[in-house]
Amino acid sequence: MTAEQLIKQSEEQLKEQFKIADEISEYNQEKVLKAFNKRGIALRHFNGTTGYGYGDEGRFVLGEVFADSLGAESGIVSPALLSGTHALSVALFGVLRPNDVVLSVSGMPYDTIRGVIFGEGNGSLKDFGVSFYCIDLNEQGKFQKEEIAKQLKLYGSRVKMVYIQRSRGYELRDAFSVAEIGELCAFVREVGFENCIFVDNCYGEFVEKQEPCDVGADVAVGSLIKNPGGGLAPTGGYIVGKEKYIDLIGRRLTAPSIGNEVGSYAYGYRLFYQGLFLAPHVVNQAIKGSLLIGKCMQTLGYENFPKIEKTPADITRAIRFDTAKQLCDFIQSVQDASPVDSFVSLEAWDMPGYDSKVIMAAGCFVEGSSIELSADAPVKEPYTAYFQGGLTYEHSKYALKLILQRLL
Repeated sequence: MTAEQLIKQSEEQLKEQFKIADEISEYNQEKVLKAFNKRGIALRHFNGTTGYGYGDEGRFVLGEVFADSLGAESGIVSPALLSGTHALSVALFGVLRPNDVVLSVSGMPYDTIRGVIFGEGNGSLKDFGVSFYCIDLNEQGKFQKEEIAKQLKLYGSRVKMVYIQRSRGYELRDAFSVAEIGELCAFVREVGFENCIFVDNCYGEFVEKQEPCDVGADVAVGSLIKNPGGGLAPTGGYIVGKEKYIDLIGRRLTAPSIGNEVGSYAYGYRLFYQGLFLAPHVVNQAIKGSLLIGKCMQTLGYENFPKIEKTPADITRAIRFDTAKQLCDFIQSVQDASPVDSFVSLEAWDMPGYDSKVIMAAGCFVEGSSIELSADAPVKEPYTAYFQGGLTYEHSKYALKLILQRLL
């Protein structure tokens, strides 16, 4: 079977999953449009400001539109948030205080945030007296509710945050669905937890009809060079949630005496607004591309997550290979299909924040953007590539042709 034949066959078999993805996209597009209408977005909101940025209506309203779109009371959206890790760090330091305890109920957090949590002598949460305990997932990759209840009882009122990482990171598990997050939120409330439920929402925005704050989360955080930036946002991150927490986090982003009253961006906010408006459709394209690649790889005998029969809970797909060469060939094929730097021969290297060499394909218009077609992997066993993004389904399909031609 040729690559083209396998792709055509897989598309036929995925018609029902594609239909579900289209329904979700249509729902979320209407939701975002209503958020724009509710806030009366006008051309003036795109204007940049300088200096202190007092009265920067574009910045303030952008946060509110994000909050409305993501089911929250209030929000911060800022180009000063340099990445998902930075946004998470600001939010954690905004909410937590010395001697607080955090329970990570989704296991060990993603590599780049570990230095923020456990680092020594680098200004980490640990340096400031915040304790972070991780509760492993069970063998099925699900929350261990009995252990969570036990730890909440053990640490009592010192537990100021329950931390959930929605996406898989570099783990072989499925991302958590919004329904699973909602069930966990309800469970910890039932056992008496009254403080902050915090969700790392990276890669999950607009994949489903609801978001974590719709189902009980107090704070949700993500990056604008992932889903909600729609491929247009040049930088930035968002933090949405209950107003009392957003106020505290704003005082960490700027200064305790200033909070969310200041902040300028001379280049204007049009790309942030427009990116959010396009995000439901762009996420839909990425989901379809992920399903197609997953289906073809499954047909060829490569294990991948999530299973094709499941509705995805984020835009990432994990694909396992037998050898380091197969892994690196897959990543290189994605680079070869990129609109930018397609000529680059990739090499694994020691990226900041990771504990092993990482190989990364990211021929993107926005550097490092993972809503654009990209793939990366730690070069270690089990040899697993993490594939995500795709601004258009057609681009993902073309990349898949190159991948299959190399594998076949």
